[in-house]
Amino acid sequence: MENLKIINMADVETKKVEFLWYPYIPYGKLTIIQGDPGEGKTTAVLQIAALLTKGEKLPEDDQEREPVNVIYQTAEDGLADTVKPRLEAAGADCSRVLVIDESEQGLSMSDLRIEEAIKQTGAKLVILDPIQAYLGSGVDMHRANEIRPVMKHLGDLAEKYNCAIILIGHMNKASGSKSTYRGLGSIDFQATARSVLIVGRVKDDPTCRVIAHDKSSLAPEGQSIAFRLDKDNGFMWEGPIELTVEELLSGEPKVTKLKAAKDFLTEFLSDGPKPSTEIFEAAEVDGIKRRTLFTAKEELEITATKVGDKWHWGF
Repeated sequence: MENLKIINMADVETKKVEFLWYPYIPYGKLTIIQGDPGEGKTTAVLQIAALLTKGEKLPEDDQEREPVNVIYQTAEDGLADTVKPRLEAAGADCSRVLVIDESEQGLSMSDLRIEEAIKQTGAKLVILDPIQAYLGSGVDMHRANEIRPVMKHLGDLAEKYNCAIILIGHMNKASGSKSTYRGLGSIDFQATARSVLIVGRVKDDPTCRVIAHDKSSLAPEGQSIAFRLDKDNGFMWEGPIELTVEELLSGEPKVTKLKAAKDFLTEFLSDGPKPSTEIFEAAEVDGIKRRTLFTAKEELEITATKVGDKWHWGF
């Protein structure tokens, strides 16, 4: 055939996958972040974006990075009364957060303005919130043959400019289904994305939310990460939590490692100060890391006093 082109794999140059946030958000690929309404998906993503605009480390990631530009498109929240206040609360460098003006013409995944904006701004992260608002008119999100072309186009842009693209989506109400089938629309959304993250809240602790890795095609799945979101204290990262996606969606009650460390110290020191060596040994048996233990010590305002040649912790 005249149009037939054959690629010989011997001629393909091997390329290492880079990550914006290892192993959760790869460069050059699509990432989906989804969850039920009101679970804090957008807030968490804006917190991540804020850290990136300042070149600061992301949770559980020691990678040194330069500040980056972020393109953020939302069809659900006002820029002036919701998005900017959230960015300011997160401490973002707002000069690095760019928005394609949709006041005269709505945006879609196939819109040429996305590529032009990436070229003009050099953005390393593009966020579309939510997925269904940016499919474009005439695209049925339940039909694979209509979803695949728009997702491929977006994926090609991510690869061409080596930027990360995040699609934020709501989940359906089929609580008994596996997480893969709870995303709205065709399963091809999840199939095309190289990484899928689920955001949900911990049962019996409604201010504690969790980001859990549901799919990771390019690296081992990352550990689940907890954050706290409440009216009085706002947003705060809490660190790793032993919670799977299915446990999160089924509402199994869990506690964060930091909370477990606090509970451990409170009980262990309830009858008075103890040598730090004893504390470290008992904590290790309970699977509590030294760093988490020291964080819990600081937050509980536990004092350390030297008695002889040993340090004792106590309230």
